[in-house]
Amino acid sequence: MTPHVLIVDDEDAIRMVARLGLERVAGWSVTEAGSAVEAAAAVGTVRPDVVLLDVMMPVEDGPQTLERLRALPGGADLRVLFLTAKAQRSEIERLRALGVDGVISKPFDPMTLAGDIAGLLGWDRP
Repeated sequence: MTPHVLIVDDEDAIRMVARLGLERVAGWSVTEAGSAVEAAAAVGTVRPDVVLLDVMMPVEDGPQTLERLRALPGGADLRVLFLTAKAQRSEIERLRALGVDGVISKPFDPMTLAGDIAGLLGWDRP
């Protein structure tokens, strides 16, 4: 199985670095979205194995986007990992309490990103 990852982040550079790490290092498939609206459209089209969701985005932040995605048909079963620059324990606990599978701190290492995702989701490491 080749995992398909949806990266949702308003910063083009973050999406590009994550894409490079996931595609070139791990051989995974990637779809990008720059907003909650784009993420919802992508989920309806590609049905990702996991969503990497930025916490701090304009218009709709990560928790609001998570709520939007969960409301989609089949959205309740989506595997979601938050991406955040705020890596304090209290913030990570608050985000996990929203029902996501884990939290990855920014900046992340693109060379180990696939392994980090796999570890949080209980998948075999690439």
